Amino acid sequence: MRRLDASAPGFRAAFDALVDDRRESDSGVSADVAAIVARVKAEGDAALADYTRRFDRFDLDASGWSISKQQCAAAYDALAPGLRAALDLAAERIRAYHAAQRPADRDYRDAAGARLGARWRAVDAAGVYVPGGRAAYPSSVLMNILPAKVAGVERIVMVTPTPDGTINPVVMAAAHIGGVDEIWRVGGAQAVAALAFGTDRIAPVDVVTGPGNAWVAEAKRQLYGLVGIDMVAGPSEIVVVADARNDPHVIAADLLSQAEHDPTSQSILFTDNNAFADAVAAAVATVIPTLATAGTMAASWDANGAIVIVPTLADAIPLCDRLAPEHLELAVDAAEADALFAKVRHAGSVFLGRQTPEAIGDYVAGPNHVLPTGRRARFSSGLSVADFMKRTSFLALDEGALAAIGPAAVALAEAEGLPAHALSVQNRLDQAKP
Repeated sequence: MRRLDASAPGFRAAFDALVDDRRESDSGVSADVAAIVARVKAEGDAALADYTRRFDRFDLDASGWSISKQQCAAAYDALAPGLRAALDLAAERIRAYHAAQRPADRDYRDAAGARLGARWRAVDAAGVYVPGGRAAYPSSVLMNILPAKVAGVERIVMVTPTPDGTINPVVMAAAHIGGVDEIWRVGGAQAVAALAFGTDRIAPVDVVTGPGNAWVAEAKRQLYGLVGIDMVAGPSEIVVVADARNDPHVIAADLLSQAEHDPTSQSILFTDNNAFADAVAAAVATVIPTLATAGTMAASWDANGAIVIVPTLADAIPLCDRLAPEHLELAVDAAEADALFAKVRHAGSVFLGRQTPEAIGDYVAGPNHVLPTGRRARFSSGLSVADFMKRTSFLALDEGALAAIGPAAVALAEAEGLPAHALSVQNRLDQAKP
């Protein structure tokens, strides 16, 4: 764990190193994924079956390629009542939040008399990747499926690995709540490739979303353009800005909530109080051994954790903007949280006040927890309904509108050396003359 002091000599270079720290895939992953993608394109289902035998240790032909809607409904019915109610509450809140995101069509006439506008429509089919193994999260099922449903996507396909043939019943129950149309028991880069190219069994989709490991993220990057993607997501990260009025153990748990995802996750604390920084560091060391994910948390905190001392908490915000974190927690009084938030330019999602842990956002708050990582919040946003839709603009001119704006189009086309463009407009202008 790094400890930096903004007033110390050498801080700028040390913080630059923290900002520039790359925790994502290397060239070896890129080459591996390129080979997998090429094989799935060439061999289709045969490649999927072979990779599943090798990586997930079970036979698709013997155990079944898909999970039925009936199996998902049975898994939902079999849940403990408390867990079923929690999933239902999460779905209700996620659905309601995303329903308010639906973009509106536009249709208007401007001062020149031209009719202009745009129409939004959902993509025909969306593919959702749901991890297995270490990261089998039903919350991610809801976060990816429900925005697609709200958008109006007609066919939603889920791919998920089932290592050793084991199917996660809570993931199946979440798929039932979300209303998935198809579930295929394949994972990894090969599953993303199958969604993009299509195989004999799996019809291709238009958009692929959902979290995954470095191979999944790299497959999405390589296949973008053939299909749309939500983002290329890397290891999880959290930045907490906290004053000394917080309980150190509470802040320690907030930092560890992301550290437990993966050894490459990152947790950073900004505070203006040295004694509080010491107390949080001690609390982290105390809490880690008490939790089942201790090994992952310890590796993450030791390699990627940081505590940064700043003169005032307001001084932390420009530094946070440079990090552009996936999650930013402002653990201060409500009024100060709002004042700090007003200055934030780059963050995937912000959690305001002492009683708003980031972990709430992972489950039941409503906003999407699929967020940009690796400083990508500088230019991108979390998953939304718009990721499953596309906008088609339209234009309608009558003779008056064409006469008003057409000559300028002719002049610009001629300036660009495109005479057919100019002629296309000029012909209509000439026809309209008395």
